[in-house]
Amino acid sequence: MISIVFVCHGNICRSPMAQFVFQQMVNERGLSDRFRIDSRATSTEEIGNPPHRGTVRKLQEVKVPVLPHRASQISRKDYGSFDYVIGMDDWNIRNLRRMFGGDPDGKIRKLLSFAGKDRDIADSWYTDDFDAAYRDIAEGCRALLEFLDVSEAG
Repeated sequence: MISIVFVCHGNICRSPMAQFVFQQMVNERGLSDRFRIDSRATSTEEIGNPPHRGTVRKLQEVKVPVLPHRASQISRKDYGSFDYVIGMDDWNIRNLRRMFGGDPDGKIRKLLSFAGKDRDIADSWYTDDFDAAYRDIAEGCRALLEFLDVSEAG
């Protein structure tokens, strides 16, 4: 089983959006039994809160199911629990490395790096542009799934 955690600052906008988008991609391919997918925050600011209304609205618009979710913070023990720790921007990546005391197993990656891009996924909490966040997240999730090269047969 491949375990992935998507991470952003508060775990109410980008990381749950990535979690739900990736989960739908996996489900559509009949691969849900091959993955454990979750999301977390680097901060404590939104702990316990549901996904942001802008995230929910965008996901409903594109017919991606919004799963039960409450924001939670990633912890040092999570490093051992996931194969991939996927941040949305450089700030997330720096915070993850600091929180984990490094990245000895090379698990920490930026989502758009799977699509061959170095840019960040802009924080929709600040930009209020959930359309742009969704486009970037969907591109990164498609590329991540291709990178993992998981097939129905394998």
